[in-house]
Amino acid sequence: MNKSALISALIATGALAACAPTIHVKVDPINIYAKLDANVRVQLDKEVQTAIQQNPNLF
Repeated sequence: MNKSALISALIATGALAACAPTIHVKVDPINIYAKLDANVRVQLDKEVQTAIQQNPNLF
């Protein structure tokens, strides 16, 4: 293999390496809306009352 063919092969390899694919990932923000209904509040209230009864010095 002569010198000019080697240089040409190196240039071709460099050109191919420079054309590497690029991937861009864009993630849109997610909005989460939570709504507590009365059932959840009643259950939490009962749990708090039970915790206070079991630990009167808690508060």
